[in-house]
Amino acid sequence: MIIATYNVNGVNGRLNVLLRWLDAARPDLVCLQELKAPQEKFPEAALRDAGYSAIWRGQKSWNGVAILSRRGQLIERRRALPGDSEDAHSRYIEAEVEGLVIGCLYAPNGNPWPGPKFEYKLAWFQRLQKHAKKLLTAGAPAVLAGDYNVMPTEIDVYKPERWTDDALFRIEVREAYAKLLKQGWTDAIRTLYPGQRVYTFWDYFRNAYQRNAGLRIDHLLLSPELAPKLKRGGVDREVRGWEKTSDHAPAWVELDWPAKPKRKIAAKKRAS
Repeated sequence: MIIATYNVNGVNGRLNVLLRWLDAARPDLVCLQELKAPQEKFPEAALRDAGYSAIWRGQKSWNGVAILSRRGQLIERRRALPGDSEDAHSRYIEAEVEGLVIGCLYAPNGNPWPGPKFEYKLAWFQRLQKHAKKLLTAGAPAVLAGDYNVMPTEIDVYKPERWTDDALFRIEVREAYAKLLKQGWTDAIRTLYPGQRVYTFWDYFRNAYQRNAGLRIDHLLLSPELAPKLKRGGVDREVRGWEKTSDHAPAWVELDWPAKPKRKIAAKKRAS
């Protein structure tokens, strides 16, 4: 099973790019972020024609998350992080498919630091930590995929010295991400590429993509039940170079899932 995460940066404005990538890559499950579309404007029909069912929570102008599937039926579990009933931002949606729990998330940017947006980001991560811990306690195989808006280490950012006071690289945010991993989650891409510079985002300005001046802010975290199932993964970097594309590229992993049932060996009949 191939699971991908992609901040599409406007699902309708980038629909041709999204459909082109889906046709080329054929991922089984896809987490989309930054839909920038109200609920009724989500392109469900176009995605269905491409072979994908979907659940989504839209939001006008900003935010918005969705999960696509071309395999099993998506059973929606929740459409917001618990812990703040007044938070109207569309930043989390969760489903179950083929025995797998998949959470799609779009963490707050948090800039400028310091300020209320940064405080909201830290509070949001605290809610994510609590929910993630409950998922682990429940024991179901789970993936938390999306745009985390955090570069976990210096190797995840081009020229880290320039990002010291940015909300995506502040030590408080990096520590919040590290706490998730300490719960038992596995950062799949970093596990596959230890010590290598792997980016998922390149700004539209200053020829960032051409210079490979990127950031790794899109992550796929695997629960302990799924980590041993990790086969391969990567970033479809070339998608960032397409015309009218998002400033992110899709990141993906392949898992040995669903687990193949063990073959039963028929007992030999005793000789009478």
